[in-house]
Amino acid sequence: MKTILVTGGTGSLGRPTVEALRAAGHHLRILSRRPGSDHVRGDLTTGDGIAAAFEGVSTVLHLATSRGHADVRQTENLIEHAKAAGVGHLIFSSIVGVDRIPLAYYRDKVTIESLIAESSVPFTILRATQFHDLIDEMLTAQRFLPALLAPAIPLQPVSVEEVAERLTELAAGPPSGRVADLGGPERITVPELARAWRLAKRSRRPVLPLRVPGKTFRAFATGAALAEATQLTHGTFDDYLTGRYGVRK
Repeated sequence: MKTILVTGGTGSLGRPTVEALRAAGHHLRILSRRPGSDHVRGDLTTGDGIAAAFEGVSTVLHLATSRGHADVRQTENLIEHAKAAGVGHLIFSSIVGVDRIPLAYYRDKVTIESLIAESSVPFTILRATQFHDLIDEMLTAQRFLPALLAPAIPLQPVSVEEVAERLTELAAGPPSGRVADLGGPERITVPELARAWRLAKRSRRPVLPLRVPGKTFRAFATGAALAEATQLTHGTFDDYLTGRYGVRK
């Protein structure tokens, strides 16, 4: 049985991906700074413990992410050790629109995609749209404001569990390069998402659509975060709200 190493296995995408991989019967090794039953200690930033973590690994799911430029350095370390270990498949989860939206975090993702594609390690890159959880967190962060501030931009939010299922499918298959983007089943504006969230939270706060000057907002507003060549999922934001808060719009 092949061994799959997962980075970022305790994150918002990592947790459901680990669950899906386990359910599919894969033998897992989860890279972590803290040891555990199926965790192996290693630090992608410093490189400490990484060589041992890669021993006997055939596939790597790179789901770890950091702010700043640490993402790039971590991926450079990962690729170096993947080459040395003879890894046959490196899978990276990226974001739809990273090459069209001028955010520093997104530019790092583009750099990482290039590093992986230009390495000698066989790879698969999956871009997905924003997770339902991210929309929820963005609105929850405004809990002390008198109104919900909602950028007037379209999104195509996706269920993180369905992204995890797709990554599990890819892990069972051959390296495929850049695969079709994964997007949610509906294109919906953030103000519409905010109104649905407000109802689920039984809030009466007004929703204030925002238009912000600048290239970043303009990119989002013109659909840069929407999946083009895409594979659609099934779960809507309403489905997410019902599962989390028990209320349907």
